Amino acid sequence: MHALAKTSREYGRMELVDRERPEPAPDEVLIEVDYAGLCGSDAGIYKFKSAFERMSLPTTIGHEYTGRVVDVGESVTMFELGDRVVERPIRSCGTCYQCQIGEENVCQDAVITGVDHDGAYAGYIAVPETALQHVPSDVDPEHAALVEPTSIGARAVIRNSRVGAGSRVMVAGPGPIGLLTAQIADAQGGDVVVAGVSSDTNYRLPLAEELGFRTLNVEEHDLETARGELTDGVGYDVVFDTTGHPSGLTMAVDEVRKGGQIVMVGQTGETTMEYSPLVRAEIDLQCSYASTWEDFERSMRLIEPGDVDLETLLDDRYSLLEADEAFEAFLAGDTCKPVFDVSVMRE
Repeated sequence: MHALAKTSREYGRMELVDRERPEPAPDEVLIEVDYAGLCGSDAGIYKFKSAFERMSLPTTIGHEYTGRVVDVGESVTMFELGDRVVERPIRSCGTCYQCQIGEENVCQDAVITGVDHDGAYAGYIAVPETALQHVPSDVDPEHAALVEPTSIGARAVIRNSRVGAGSRVMVAGPGPIGLLTAQIADAQGGDVVVAGVSSDTNYRLPLAEELGFRTLNVEEHDLETARGELTDGVGYDVVFDTTGHPSGLTMAVDEVRKGGQIVMVGQTGETTMEYSPLVRAEIDLQCSYASTWEDFERSMRLIEPGDVDLETLLDDRYSLLEADEAFEAFLAGDTCKPVFDVSVMRE
């Protein structure tokens, strides 16, 4: 089979390589991959940010995917041939303190699919059954490939935020996680505005508007004026920072109301700011990372009735055979959520 792998510790350098079709271990199932998404982490690998130095190259990347079970190990009991599945790509150890109390998303010894071992940009992938979940039959296969990023938004909003009916919400960052978070906050009754920068005006902010959200270009709009119009000058009840940029947190502090909440979803790197205003305003600073089994289940229950519009969000213009074009478009903000048909990797 073919696979798309990161082959060098340099910008770009994604190459098609030949791989043997894996054989499932006794506790694994073999998945024939149907569709896989491109996310910010994949783009980070493409750029080869320092966070990925631990990778042993070449590594097949990709961790947002769906497929069908085509073989099972002898000890597998939860899955059968033909089952449609998705993977929770942060594979926990199952034995550390965090795993024992149900916080496997912050497992002390977790490994990540497509980073620490070969991922899903390939025709087939072997996965421990404990890392998989069933996909309901009425969920479109392309939409199922987006269950994992949807689960991140579901955790941020439903588990880790105070969003409820009538909450005034700002989502900073109109990337895939931002637009999924915005939709889930809207489904919980929030009144949501999506903020981006000038580079988002070509594709991502218009996409947010197509999804029904008011948008702000923070480099052109007067945020104080907008805050006055949208919140009666009080400030937003909840601000989600999904930007992954150091400026996201400082902007969130300016936009959130006294007694409000900031939910950090993007990984901003290093930033410098004064924290006294947060203390004096009793602002709740909450972090939200990855997702758990429960968050995956919630995300599928949001997808099934259409509470999250994945059809508008996904972009199937690109193929894994033209990966550089897809990655460069993603980095330039000319697409939001490419979803690849992975069947070409089996040819």
